[in-house]
Amino acid sequence: MDGVIYSGDDLIPGADKFIAELTKREVPFLFLTNNSQRTPRDVINKLAGLGIETEEKHVFTSAMATGWFLARQKPHGSAYVLGEGGLLTSIHENGYSLVTQDPDFVVVGEGRNFTLEMVNNAVDMILNGAKLVATNLDPSPKKKGWNNLGIKAVIAMIEEATGIQAFSVGKPSPVMMRVARKKLGLETAETTMIGDTMTTDILGGLQVGYRTILTLSGVSKKEDLNKFAFYPDLVIENAGELDLDAWLAD
Repeated sequence: MDGVIYSGDDLIPGADKFIAELTKREVPFLFLTNNSQRTPRDVINKLAGLGIETEEKHVFTSAMATGWFLARQKPHGSAYVLGEGGLLTSIHENGYSLVTQDPDFVVVGEGRNFTLEMVNNAVDMILNGAKLVATNLDPSPKKKGWNNLGIKAVIAMIEEATGIQAFSVGKPSPVMMRVARKKLGLETAETTMIGDTMTTDILGGLQVGYRTILTLSGVSKKEDLNKFAFYPDLVIENAGELDLDAWLAD
């Protein structure tokens, strides 16, 4: 979403018209975000503030994908969670108990409120047999003044302390990509992934056989494309530039 629909608190030109056109034509779509802090309602409220009116059914977060994954790995299990808001809600809604000892899973998402003591507790739980799951492995932005570590940094600390590798559910994991498609009720060949990041959005779409569109309005730039062994089906400046008639007819 950030880099495709908006940049920080600013709407990316054309994004609102693009979403309005999808809605008008009744083209199935989802907003996919690796941010596990936000609930679908939080996402809808942010979009409304940018002039995009939509519904919660069009939102799918890494927290929702993680809740789905846990419930299918071990129904009615338990989890110790380093995370907030949307992640806690999703895990609870999927029938899981949130515990502080002897969990089936340790789950790590975005958050500013968990402490080093909680990380130490998580390490002990994993060494005692709990499975380590990350909502995503997004890196830190490496910008001065940033006050929220990327999950990749937190997971790296836990992996080093335990010798156990985390399983990541969010983009580019096929888990999130496939569940999103099923929510849309589409076949693989009917599905397109639009994103601004080669290493998550485009790679994730490619790995499960979707068509892919890279927007240059976010992280990845045109000069970055030569760094990768894969390529999107289409590169556009922003979502508003997409010729929807031509794309849907293809």
